[in-house]
Amino acid sequence: MPINKEQSRGKGTKQKILKVSTALFSQYGYKGASVRKIAAEVGIRESAIYNHYKNKEEIFLEVAKNIFTSPFTFTKEEIEELALRGKPFLQKFTTQYKMLTFDKNNENMFRLLMIELMQNQGLREKFMQEFHNNNIKILSEGFFVMMQHSLIRSSDPMMISYEFLSTLFYLRLQVTLLRFDAYSTNNLATQFEKHVDFFWESIKI
Repeated sequence: MPINKEQSRGKGTKQKILKVSTALFSQYGYKGASVRKIAAEVGIRESAIYNHYKNKEEIFLEVAKNIFTSPFTFTKEEIEELALRGKPFLQKFTTQYKMLTFDKNNENMFRLLMIELMQNQGLREKFMQEFHNNNIKILSEGFFVMMQHSLIRSSDPMMISYEFLSTLFYLRLQVTLLRFDAYSTNNLATQFEKHVDFFWESIKI
């Protein structure tokens, strides 16, 4: 029992470190958010941070993983089941993607990650794996199922996935850029659904 309590406490502290780090990275940037600041905000000694993470970069990469992770969290079986319905597969993926896009808690962090991508190889690798590769894999699996059941025209499922995801990513980036200069994003609110409608019409049989 004591071991379980200790494990639970450690997991809770690690989650708090990530939550605090996300807020501090968003506010001060990567360089400005020191391990000392993170520890002080969490309410632990600076040395205690290293019980959970090797250094600040490892914390940053873990935060990035959570921001970049695929919005589509279904299992392979659930993806196949939804893909058999055709368009709802794309609608579900896009709805979750849109929720991430307009989540203000992620907005500043996403902006920072876009900047840091050009300077941090580890972050680029995390981005390619957690965001790009995983999303393409999920979409490809769905499109392949649709092709097998003659719901959409036969083609390269990976290429179709690239085309579908690229517009979603551009919309997310556009929202971030507009909000950076305090411009309205109201006109983009319906573009996600319009993208699904347009795309589906172009691939369905």
